[in-house]
Amino acid sequence: MKQKRVNAGGRRREQTLRELAGVALLVLAIVTLLGLIGFTSGDILDAWVSFWRRALGWGAFAVPILLGTLGLCLLRNWVEHPTLWPWRKLVGLEIAFIFVLITLHALAVGTDPWLLAEEGNGGGVVGWALLRVVSPVMGRLPVAIFSIIMAVVIGAWAIGVTWQDVSLLIGRISRRLAEMGARPQVHDEVASPSRRRATVDQSQPLKIITAAESGPRRPPKRDRRLPALDLLDPAEPPSTSEEEVRRKVAIIERTLGEFGLPVRVIEVRQGPVVTQFGVEPGYIERTGPDGEAWDQKVRVGQISALANDLSLALAAPTLRIEAPVPGRSIVGVEVPNDTVSIVRLRPVIESQAFQKTKSPLTVALGRDVSGAPIAANLATMPHLLIAGATGSGKSVAISSMITCLTFNNPPERLRLVMIDPKLVEMTRFNGLPHLLGNVEVELERIVGVLRWVTREMDERYKLLSEARVRHLDDYNRKMRRSRQDTLPYIAVFIDELADLMTMAAVETEQTITRLAQMARAVGIHLVVATQRPSTDVVTGLIKANFPARISFAVASQVDSRVIIDQVGAEHLLGRGDMLFLDPSIGHPVRVQSCFVSDREIEALVDYWREEMRDEAPEPAPWEKALRDDALLENERDPLLDEAIELVRELDGASASLLQRRLRIGYPRAASMIDQMEQLGIIGPPQSGGRVREILLDGDDEQGATAAGAYTT
Repeated sequence: MKQKRVNAGGRRREQTLRELAGVALLVLAIVTLLGLIGFTSGDILDAWVSFWRRALGWGAFAVPILLGTLGLCLLRNWVEHPTLWPWRKLVGLEIAFIFVLITLHALAVGTDPWLLAEEGNGGGVVGWALLRVVSPVMGRLPVAIFSIIMAVVIGAWAIGVTWQDVSLLIGRISRRLAEMGARPQVHDEVASPSRRRATVDQSQPLKIITAAESGPRRPPKRDRRLPALDLLDPAEPPSTSEEEVRRKVAIIERTLGEFGLPVRVIEVRQGPVVTQFGVEPGYIERTGPDGEAWDQKVRVGQISALANDLSLALAAPTLRIEAPVPGRSIVGVEVPNDTVSIVRLRPVIESQAFQKTKSPLTVALGRDVSGAPIAANLATMPHLLIAGATGSGKSVAISSMITCLTFNNPPERLRLVMIDPKLVEMTRFNGLPHLLGNVEVELERIVGVLRWVTREMDERYKLLSEARVRHLDDYNRKMRRSRQDTLPYIAVFIDELADLMTMAAVETEQTITRLAQMARAVGIHLVVATQRPSTDVVTGLIKANFPARISFAVASQVDSRVIIDQVGAEHLLGRGDMLFLDPSIGHPVRVQSCFVSDREIEALVDYWREEMRDEAPEPAPWEKALRDDALLENERDPLLDEAIELVRELDGASASLLQRRLRIGYPRAASMIDQMEQLGIIGPPQSGGRVREILLDGDDEQGATAAGAYTT
């Protein structure tokens, strides 16, 4: 599918003008800088440089910086991501620069301020004029100090640095200095090994890590066409107090100590729903056969075996122990918070973890057990499998992913295919310009939609082959250089796989597997969810092609192993609590999923409807294919049911076989063979005149059910 750009000719002209203007500004910036440092000269250049020298003095070096920045921003607009110019930043930086000029002229050495300006020193004529206004009131030195303070304050306000960010930075520095000063001396332990018999090192301070320590958050730059983040709800304050944390620390240490396991909690990571307590195992004094005492470290398995006792002591509904925490020498005891905080989408999008990926297919997943934002790039997964029990938060997570993608991508860069057999979850997105057609809810049409996605993948591969590129990004980059139409990414969301597997197991598995194996290079990505994590739904073939998986709360360890190949999901709390298995990390990460309200989704859909109101809605591209499939269904041979049962019993299919057994002619037998191949019941023709392979197992009850579903 090739998408036409809106007003393609006008946009191309605008892109060309922006490119030329950006290059011209960059050249002017370089020439101006060379003139200021005296590397080159000329009549026009000398007059240009002299003007800025006399006007701004030493501040004239800001001119090439400003020109170069404008040129780069114009080129950046032309390439991919247009840059916004908030008025607050522009006005604030200009005012801060004025105070810098006053400071330069006030601190310049010279008896005559006007002579300094004439010679191009200090703050130039502008700095001299401003200094002359304020210097009679305070004098040159107080004016310089006042101007420096105002420049820093207004500059920080312009770029979005708040007093809270400054206080957080000061707090982090002070804590780091305190930890460095509290490090214990270890030379006595080395000299006297017997002193290591202490149950646990009590000198290490408790470290409480919260989301606030992830650094200051600044508003990201966004395309003018994209909706403002103000449409989303702001973050909620953390609900767990330090007193509650220290109380649970004491309970954990006391409970394990009562069972003869000396430990110390050295690290606490506070999340929105769960708090992880980092437990450091201590030493137990043992006596050997010869009576000599020696120290034995507490085993990790001993701590894990006391999960139920810890849950009882903490009065926790459920408790999960991560033994050990990957990458750290501690055992993680994850305890639910007494008060739960909702994870909003907006602060995760604004976070550094989300912004540093710099991919249009980045999705905000939520926050981990320390409250740190977690984002994932759908392009590198490249597909995502989601499973969990009913009510565990799958549909909410999918809605937040769709909202995140449409908040950061215009329709010409991303198109969506949504399949929702449950009828109520994704239909809220109907009318979104990113959506191809409408949300598909009828099971009879969904298989045809997946067939269209497969054909679209094949057509895109042909385009990539003709362009001699290997990836959609390379293809679009080449098309932009030649001023031709580009192809958008396509994200396919399926909210319930179990219903599709019940209706058409073989064809659904084959289609999804083929897409998962090949669709990444052409920019098609799948997000598949199911509430029945059993082996007949999440088959081994599907799992093998979905390395990135998310498990919400499940009922048993068996279901957890089916999804993420290990236990742990049975201890999750539900309502968005999940384990995210990232193939690049190799171990599950516990995350609380983002929550998006109906009001936020409605505001997003209304924004894009208004933005694209001049564009006529496009019909679903698979409608023609569905009509062709319907015609094929109406032309089905009345003996096809009997023919399917026959080839399944004989474990082979050929036209001559149907001729002999059903006593029909060759054209009719060949037509039924073609129909069975289209329905996914038999395989393609074999070489050497051999019978065709049967894709449905004759001894499998589920295979018989699927064959009956095909023929009804």
